[in-house]
Amino acid sequence: MCYASMTYWIPAFTPRALCHFVRARRNDKVVINQSFLSIIHPMARLIAFCKPYGVLCQFSPDGDTLTLADFISIPGIYPAGRLDKDSEGLLLLTDSGALQHRISHPKKKMPKTYFVQVEGEPDEAAIRQLCKGVALKDGLTRPAEIKLIADPELWPRNPPVRYRANIPTRWLEITLREGRNRQVRRMTAAVGYPTLRLIRYAIGPWNLDGLEPGQWRELKLAREYYESEKTGVASPRHRRRPRRA
Repeated sequence: MCYASMTYWIPAFTPRALCHFVRARRNDKVVINQSFLSIIHPMARLIAFCKPYGVLCQFSPDGDTLTLADFISIPGIYPAGRLDKDSEGLLLLTDSGALQHRISHPKKKMPKTYFVQVEGEPDEAAIRQLCKGVALKDGLTRPAEIKLIADPELWPRNPPVRYRANIPTRWLEITLREGRNRQVRRMTAAVGYPTLRLIRYAIGPWNLDGLEPGQWRELKLAREYYESEKTGVASPRHRRRPRRA
């Protein structure tokens, strides 16, 4: 039986010492983070999907609502993180539990970049507050990177955003390193500028370039991505046979 990844909960050791405890195959990636060890197999799959508005981030059916199963038919993959039904853009999927943890766990602080259309023209005070941190019901948000940007070239939303003729709108580029429920929408509303449209453009080194709503592509994991962690390569020669009594 072959698995894309395995996860073990053991005390932290050096990569060489870990091989005494883990039956790792040659070229398996051993990633150590304090007491967490995960093995990401080189054949682990990573899929980038451009989620349309109104699609649920699940494969199981939900009445007449569209789900991931209406667009992706690859067996054994699941989302690395979520995107609200009324949000659009990049969703990553994988068949590796270790890779899913690396991408979606808040402690990993992988940056996520959003294009956000807000109602009104945010002033300097609102931008500073978003950058510094916003007090929400579940606590103060971490510092964020905020930019005022020109209207991005995007596909039309279906249904279209409802505009009010007497109120202008503005686009922001927001980069977060945490992932609370509906965080971007709650942050902009807290400083007085409700979100009208939200598109996730990038997660870590991966982005939406070349994808239209409903399209997906398979991504190649760069060696540099693994090397950004504290890693070692497990080899059978590192495993010693137990001594006979």
